[in-house]
Amino acid sequence: MWPQSKRLVLVRAVLVVSAVTVTGAACFASAGGKLKKVSTSSAVAAHDKPTLSYWHVWTDANGVSHQKRCELSAFQLQSISPGASPSWIDRQTAQGATVLMVVHPVGWVGEWHENPKPQWIIPLSGRWFVETMDGTRVEMGPGEISFGGDQNTKPDAQGRKGHRSGTVGNQPSINLIVQLQSDPSAGRPCGFK
Repeated sequence: MWPQSKRLVLVRAVLVVSAVTVTGAACFASAGGKLKKVSTSSAVAAHDKPTLSYWHVWTDANGVSHQKRCELSAFQLQSISPGASPSWIDRQTAQGATVLMVVHPVGWVGEWHENPKPQWIIPLSGRWFVETMDGTRVEMGPGEISFGGDQNTKPDAQGRKGHRSGTVGNQPSINLIVQLQSDPSAGRPCGFK
């Protein structure tokens, strides 16, 4: 169990990331950000590889800050977890956390699977749903936050394990995912107070 001060730092960091993400998504949209159309054909190899634009604020050797328009373009079409359909994933790794940008194409459904790691999921654009084993289905859109801590579930009578998720509507769902090494609130809901 984490001391309360570490939990507060983690929660504040996630809220800052969320605020930056929502602001970034709005800037992306208003700046005419480009996202290549993702095909919905059944041939996975035929999908167009997406790119996502972002503004990078950085400091030069003289201590002067700058901004540069950049693109995330290292997307690979792969499953995020066994049982989930492939999505376009750009994996950004930092010590202690992994940040993923995931583009779920229109019509994408990740059949029953667990989150691969405890992770914060923040939709940037489009809509998606999460359905849990208890029958609850929640639809989320830009700026809504969820935490995926369903590791170690047990299959029910229908063989369902973890959750089922997918896109809603006629546009891809673009999600920012921050994966953690461990779940400080494992086994209890709303543990990030």
